[in-house]
Amino acid sequence: MIYHCIRFTLKPGVSEEDKTARLAQMRDHINAIPVIKHRVVGPDFGGEYEYGAVTVLEDLEAYEVYMNHPAHLAMDRSGLPIVDKFVSYDVTDDPDPEVGAKIADIHRRRYENKPEIADLVSGLNEYTGSAAPGKHGN
Repeated sequence: MIYHCIRFTLKPGVSEEDKTARLAQMRDHINAIPVIKHRVVGPDFGGEYEYGAVTVLEDLEAYEVYMNHPAHLAMDRSGLPIVDKFVSYDVTDDPDPEVGAKIADIHRRRYENKPEIADLVSGLNEYTGSAAPGKHGN
């Protein structure tokens, strides 16, 4: 299993109405992706981020389907323009010592094949973790 986790803070000045609408849209998009086994989107407590999400995926194949699913891409296009700080990380019980590099490769291919998504990510004030462009491995 792979637990893909994100934490994020929105740009200053985003209205409460817009925050509520975008988070609802994020939940709708995540619910539209059938390879996700479990999911949660909501407030992030205990750190410097406002919101977070966790998606649970069976394996690397499901992870790649999720990352490139039209609903996930729509979520990125809608949400990333209002995000200020973002971190992603993955937790897995996969015994393959190369799993981190394989996850990074999924992201690398995604950014190569979807340059508009890479541009949105590169435009964030702060972005770190397993999905950060240019990162290799964990």
